[in-house]
Amino acid sequence: MLPKALIAASLKPIMLSLLAERDMYGYEITQRVQTLSEGKIRWAASKLYPVLHDLENRGLVASFWQPSESGPARKYYRLTVKGQGALEKTKQDWLDLNQILVKLWGPDLSLAPSM
Repeated sequence: MLPKALIAASLKPIMLSLLAERDMYGYEITQRVQTLSEGKIRWAASKLYPVLHDLENRGLVASFWQPSESGPARKYYRLTVKGQGALEKTKQDWLDLNQILVKLWGPDLSLAPSM
């Protein structure tokens, strides 16, 4: 598992990026991030939905209900035009930060001790 502070800092950028891929419902988002992170990030609903609601209140995502073949209707979330702009800005911020870290740690980013 990654440190909580690192996960918290990356929550919104990851969420915007996932919704840029396609419209998703909450459980699908949690499963996708767990798969992408190879189990290093696991979001509970208590973390996920407050972030989704904040993004929705800021106009970065929109929600809609979709019937489900396997049960009740699901609430899906999609990235808005404003959210796409916010994602592009966020990407650049993280890429800039990554460049600083690469300068500090070197291009191979290997943390293995040298022998």
